[in-house]
Amino acid sequence: MMHDSSANILGDALGCGARLREAREAAGLGLPEVASRLRMPLHVVEALEEGRWEVIGATVFVRGQLRSYAKLLGIDIEPFLETTVAPAVPVELVSHAHTPRYQRWVENMGRRMVYGVITIAIAVPVWLATRSHLTETPPATASLDAVPPALVADAPAQSSLPAPPPAQPETSGPYMASLAPAVGRAAAPVDDDVLQLEFSGESWLQVSGRDGRVVEQGLMRAGESRRLDPASVGSVVLGNASVVRVQQAGSIVDLAPYKRANVARFAVSSDGSVTAAE
Repeated sequence: MMHDSSANILGDALGCGARLREAREAAGLGLPEVASRLRMPLHVVEALEEGRWEVIGATVFVRGQLRSYAKLLGIDIEPFLETTVAPAVPVELVSHAHTPRYQRWVENMGRRMVYGVITIAIAVPVWLATRSHLTETPPATASLDAVPPALVADAPAQSSLPAPPPAQPETSGPYMASLAPAVGRAAAPVDDDVLQLEFSGESWLQVSGRDGRVVEQGLMRAGESRRLDPASVGSVVLGNASVVRVQQAGSIVDLAPYKRANVARFAVSSDGSVTAAE
């Protein structure tokens, strides 16, 4: 800090910037040295001495930099700050106490409408994204204890086949709805196109003819088997398909492409090959 009496330049004729420049020159300091000591850009120091304070910024910054410059030179410039540099003016607070009621009502309604639009824009996509999961019906599982309702609904309303006999509380034989008896059925002639069904567990069987009518349906037990003639079979439905082995022309038929929820549905072509059911 320099307190040289020669730096105390008196006289009201000198401006604040000129007084700072003369004090600097009297102290033997150059502009770059002052800028380095004050840690200010060189053009800011030049603007302070030339009175070009508008390039520096707000008045509060100008007053602070002038005080720092004067403190470095050991001079008093407070009188200039009160007259030459505009004093800092506090921010004027605007009261809304006298805002018309209609204007306040319009502003409130505008804000509520904006909030409502934003809420709808967020809620509607979320609702649409979750609606399909909420309304999705869980997959049905087939039961081996009763005739599946879907199979009964697929059968024609007017059928020439007799109704299946009522279920008994305890029975040793399978529930059959076929025209041919379950036991002692005549063996079909050996043919490479014949479908061979072998059951290693309980399974529900439904065989439909090429005209769509059900020709056989019933609960099959473990160890039973069926031979189907492709000439008279249109489609087959197997419940608990994992316990059924299907052979055609001596080859095992993979039922995986035709299974859903362990129920296999497939069509039989005239040559005995298995295809997807329509």
